[in-house]
Amino acid sequence: MIPSFLADLFRNQSYNPDNFFLIAGPCVIESEELLDEVAGKVSAICKRLEIPYVFKSSYRKANRTSAGSFTGIGDDKALHLLRKTGDKYHLPVTSDIHAHDEAAPAAAFADILQIPAFLCRQTDLLVAAAETGKIVNVKKGQFLNGPSMQFAVDKIKKAGNDKIILTERGTTFGYQDLVVDYRNIPWMQAHGVPVVMDCTHSLQQPNQTSGVTGGNPQLIGTIAKAAIAAGADGLFIETHPNPAVAKSDGANMLRLDLLEGLLEQLVKLRKAVI
Repeated sequence: MIPSFLADLFRNQSYNPDNFFLIAGPCVIESEELLDEVAGKVSAICKRLEIPYVFKSSYRKANRTSAGSFTGIGDDKALHLLRKTGDKYHLPVTSDIHAHDEAAPAAAFADILQIPAFLCRQTDLLVAAAETGKIVNVKKGQFLNGPSMQFAVDKIKKAGNDKIILTERGTTFGYQDLVVDYRNIPWMQAHGVPVVMDCTHSLQQPNQTSGVTGGNPQLIGTIAKAAIAAGADGLFIETHPNPAVAKSDGANMLRLDLLEGLLEQLVKLRKAVI
């Protein structure tokens, strides 16, 4: 059952309340044309499949491996494009923030503020996000387990905000790989919040000597199906028409034309396990 704060978020959408919800879009805002293509196609698919949908794209990428990596088209321009896309397709929108002083400016445009996994223990960041009154989605650190995310939940609640989502995105395995421990889904649901599976970042292969993160996008369907079977409330899937030319996380994103078939399978699986 979708909690009331998410039901309110999806009030402009017609959806099956027994479905998982989807957070999806290109990793970073590259252009208005890209946002329009992805939001238009994904929203049409989700409408047909009765999946509640949040459009995601980062207005700025601060956590890059290489100093030469693309970080964005400019904060103000990107945030306005994010909101414009949401308004055009009647969708809630989300982006990540990286510092406490980004929370209020981003909250003027986004419905959900996303906290990157590496920053999930940053108290001032969590409190600043909570104080905006927006939904706060905290990605579980690659170095933490599900039970330890109770402390992030507590920080946000103590700041006066109980609109919280937690996202599983894999656990560090060695130096250049991640693994997914699906026990983290029920462990984090035990904190009384909806839990999302990040099906793309959990397949990253970080810390490559090239300075560009690698990935295993061919396994996105495997991660997503296992997450639905384990009872995840939502899925996070970054998608791009041509990941090979994407300016961020191209090695992890699902090609846009593959999304519809995957979501059709996942809806069927959801019906089988609820």
